[in-house]
Amino acid sequence: MGAIVIPQEYGYVLSTLAASALFVFGLGAQTGKYRRAADVPYPYPYADKAEAEKDPKKNLFNCAQRVHQNTLEIYPVYATFLLIGGIGYPVYASTAGVVFLAGRFFFSSGYLTGNPSKRMRGVFSYLALLALLGMSGSTLYSLLQ
Repeated sequence: MGAIVIPQEYGYVLSTLAASALFVFGLGAQTGKYRRAADVPYPYPYADKAEAEKDPKKNLFNCAQRVHQNTLEIYPVYATFLLIGGIGYPVYASTAGVVFLAGRFFFSSGYLTGNPSKRMRGVFSYLALLALLGMSGSTLYSLLQ
């Protein structure tokens, strides 16, 4: 088995991960803002469909809640691939991480228009995720040689 050597450029990977954590935190804060505006009390995760169809604020809250939840669902996979892929390819992994974040920004911005179909503007984030998967696979293969 090969030794794990952390290259100096791994700082880029960690910086990208820190920026992505701030992005997720920002989505959570934004969701709280939309929750207050829509007057949806805790512990209810969403406004019900009938309310959201009548009240644009409740619809926007549902969109904010969903984009935040969707980001939380994919975040562990992204972070894992970023950290593993960054061992072997720190600059490329960090670049792919930034592209992923840009895609998530466009995804969330589109969702927060109140028209969820506009989230597709950020679908390119999944290409960055595939790149991170490839880098992770290559890194793990190298470590197992």
